[in-house]
Amino acid sequence: MKKLFSPKYSDNSITFSLLFLRLSMGGLMIPHGYKKLMNFAAKSSTFADPFHIGGPLSMSLTIFAEFFCAGLILIGLMTRLATIPLIIAMSVALFYSHNGEMFGEGEKAALFLAGYIALLFAGPGKLSADKLIGK
Repeated sequence: MKKLFSPKYSDNSITFSLLFLRLSMGGLMIPHGYKKLMNFAAKSSTFADPFHIGGPLSMSLTIFAEFFCAGLILIGLMTRLATIPLIIAMSVALFYSHNGEMFGEGEKAALFLAGYIALLFAGPGKLSADKLIGK
């Protein structure tokens, strides 16, 4: 119990925390991207277009972020780079699609955005493909 309230931390706790954050942020986002990928033909023409590049291209970029970049985060490969498209996608979802309602409809997007920003700053951790390749 004393250790639970201690401000000290170990390298193993940071390693496990970053692994858990990566697995949860990547694993929970992949189904969103997969759903969009499977319904691309039906929904691409009506997909939100905040950058005025066309609905199909906007949806393609969102699928790239939510499916492929989330997969990279899951395995810990190019983690910091892979968070950037997801940060952009979640920012668009929060501020464009949900009108910035962090405590309403946009709550899920806000939580994902916070997690991806944390991963951008913290990196993948020791239990990642990035660390294995770096050796």
